[in-house]
Amino acid sequence: MPGALEGLKVIDASRVLAGPFAAQILADHGANVIKVESPEGDECRGFGPPFVDNSSAYFNAVNRNKRAIVLDMNAESGRQVFWKLLESADVLIENFKASTLRSWGIENPADITARLPKLVHCRITGFGDDGPLGELPGYDAVVQAMSGLISINGEPGRLPVRLGSPIVDMTTGMNTALAALLALQDRNRTGKGQMADVALYDSAVSMAHPYLTNFLASGKTPKPAGNGHPNIVPYNLFETATTPIFVAVANNRQFRLLCQLLGSPALADDLRYASNGKRVENRADLEVELKDLFGKVQGESFGEELLRRGVPAAAILDVGTVAKAPHTAHREMVLESPDYRGPGIPVKLVRTPGMFRMKPPQIGEHKQQVLSESGFTESEISSLEVEGAFGEAKKQ
Repeated sequence: MPGALEGLKVIDASRVLAGPFAAQILADHGANVIKVESPEGDECRGFGPPFVDNSSAYFNAVNRNKRAIVLDMNAESGRQVFWKLLESADVLIENFKASTLRSWGIENPADITARLPKLVHCRITGFGDDGPLGELPGYDAVVQAMSGLISINGEPGRLPVRLGSPIVDMTTGMNTALAALLALQDRNRTGKGQMADVALYDSAVSMAHPYLTNFLASGKTPKPAGNGHPNIVPYNLFETATTPIFVAVANNRQFRLLCQLLGSPALADDLRYASNGKRVENRADLEVELKDLFGKVQGESFGEELLRRGVPAAAILDVGTVAKAPHTAHREMVLESPDYRGPGIPVKLVRTPGMFRMKPPQIGEHKQQVLSESGFTESEISSLEVEGAFGEAKKQ
């Protein structure tokens, strides 16, 4: 079945996580994505164990539905092939260092769309190519630290904690896919492509909600609040007789219903807890009372009952349990085929759904196919091999 992006050609010259994830989003929805790797390959092929088909599960999770080719961009012949591939491409996704581009004769990243004015060029960097931090390399954990995200995560009075998921890389990947689609829509209107400047730093700062906006409004630097919320109470993890449960009550109706289901309806009538603002002011007292009440219930069943009754709450599940959960299967959030098992597709278009089409490629697996489609003859491919355009493919 054709996907929503059928007919779109994407060159994924990025590596590790943000760029490959962005390209996979487009690939899942039908885009023809060609992954361009150096002779050494994308280093995240080695981010394991576990390994499947000579590549890490980490790599496989963000590189399905792509075909792969190796180009040695340090060789003039390799760069010539790269430019040839871009001539028929709609989107380029890359995260090269600015110094690397300059070594290839590209003095300014904007030169790429100057040469190919219809191309949508998604450039991913750590901090952008200019400014006080411009051209510094970007790494998820480092940007978490430099953007303030780590400072607001963790328990009060203890060292801050990195967010467990590489949330900066993943969000940057989503922003990159969004940028590509926005620029393509503009190209449909104007006939012109453009460069999309997507920085990990920007993505990270944009995610510091509501801590950043609270600071901008109050001038007070936020501190880690553990599982609590700076603006909403009760919003925290509570121990039960079995499994811990997380509660995220956002209004008075939910709070009253929570108190009723906990067997203490009078708690909702206490003037100290009459509004969210009052509950925030008296957070410590309220949480002591709730801790005692939650300690008497069964986490799994009570969490489900709360949610079905309209109170935001749920027992804490581990990743293995979620992977096997009936609703995960119903939502197809684990893709399984005879040769692939990985995370599902979260964006579900009704008429043109995304789907699994091909397993993650081996390094350089589709060289002949991709080059032939781009107009290279067998003799030209042989000459390029002699000239070192493809380097020496080293499988991880």
